[in-house]
Amino acid sequence: MGHHTPLYDQHVAENAKLVDFAGWDMPIDYGSQIAEHKAVRENAGMFDVSHMAVVDISGGQSRQFLRRLLANDVAKADEDGRAIYCCMLNTRGGVIDDLIVDHLSGDLYRVVLNAATTQKDLAWLQSQARDYQVKIAHRTDLAIIAVQGPRGRDLAAQVLDDDLAAAAMQLKPFRAAMAGDVSVGRTGYTGEDGFEIVLSADDAESAWKKLRDIGVAPVGLGARDTLRLEAGLNLYGQDMDEDHTPLESGLGWTVAFEPADRDFVGRDALEYIREQGVSEKLVGLVLEGRGVLRSHAAVRAAGSNVEEDDAPGVLTSGSYAPSLSRSIGFARVPADWDNSVEVCLRGKWLAARIVRYPFARNGKSRIDD
Repeated sequence: MGHHTPLYDQHVAENAKLVDFAGWDMPIDYGSQIAEHKAVRENAGMFDVSHMAVVDISGGQSRQFLRRLLANDVAKADEDGRAIYCCMLNTRGGVIDDLIVDHLSGDLYRVVLNAATTQKDLAWLQSQARDYQVKIAHRTDLAIIAVQGPRGRDLAAQVLDDDLAAAAMQLKPFRAAMAGDVSVGRTGYTGEDGFEIVLSADDAESAWKKLRDIGVAPVGLGARDTLRLEAGLNLYGQDMDEDHTPLESGLGWTVAFEPADRDFVGRDALEYIREQGVSEKLVGLVLEGRGVLRSHAAVRAAGSNVEEDDAPGVLTSGSYAPSLSRSIGFARVPADWDNSVEVCLRGKWLAARIVRYPFARNGKSRIDD
């Protein structure tokens, strides 16, 4: 038996198919992954992401600490209520984790860590904080419900206190509001608008039930993956990891090299790679024919005779995209590739092409046929 979020009993009551995910019993779907995907694209869906770790970082040197810790510069979020997407790197420039930092007020910042990396991340945070006057609090008393979709914000606001709901509805994208311990960010992982709500674990069940009763569909990890892939969003452990830098993972835009005098963990390694040039890059792929792209599949240049084990490229993520009615994926390939490729699926080499991502925006295809 794995760990249970405060919403576990609700998932059981709603006949969710539960799977082990990073040591947690989590819903993969509630009956139809395709229907859940479409609910988010067309109306509103809600995700239990309470398996992820909420961490509050506070203290007189919290800003200085985060400017050193993260590759993006939290000075961009100096205004209370700003949020910023960041990668946390090791000294080699590899990605330890990716996270959104909400600057909630004054010296208080809230971050959410991936479930699979929580213990590693917490140990890293503590080790890096030794020279700073900061407090790092792992908030196990909190839960997270993400509500996403065209009607997501309007419906999510109905489970918030009046004052917080009013503030939340005024938020611009990548902004956050807070009341007590409850925080609301206009952020998400689906390519749709919506809120990510951090609330008391004791209140999570009632909020979930109310959202369900007003028409928000429960959505599992399966649809969450196809939604994020269509939106061109990386998954930690597949599209980025400790052995690959943001520059090799399509995340160069998250690295703030300016100001030049900001010394962040991994900077020296990234400066060297930037000077030498990357040898690999992350690209979007569209399968030209039938089949489904899957992670770990080998990728080679179209027309080459390279064997599967010697192929220079690899699928990092792949799936059928319900909004596009075709198969898409991410692949890490040599930096000079920009055209047609072949992907090895079940021993057969199938044609695919490199495209720009995101693959879809607001449920509409952005792929040029």
